[in-house]
Amino acid sequence: MSKLKTRKAVAKRIKISKSGKLKRGRAYKSHILTKKTSKRKRHLRQSALINHDDTSFIRRLLPYG
Repeated sequence: MSKLKTRKAVAKRIKISKSGKLKRGRAYKSHILTKKTSKRKRHLRQSALINHDDTSFIRRLLPYG
């Protein structure tokens, strides 16, 4: 069987933790930052885990991750 291709768009956005969970960055941090509070922007810096229901679909896009 031939090799599977990795979805590069997904691979750039998602990292796999040591325990096997999928980490992602948060949205709404790219522009129009003046109206957002400092607390909100600080929390947007932290990464988040991908919902358990979506992990099986995303793992199919990252076959060797």
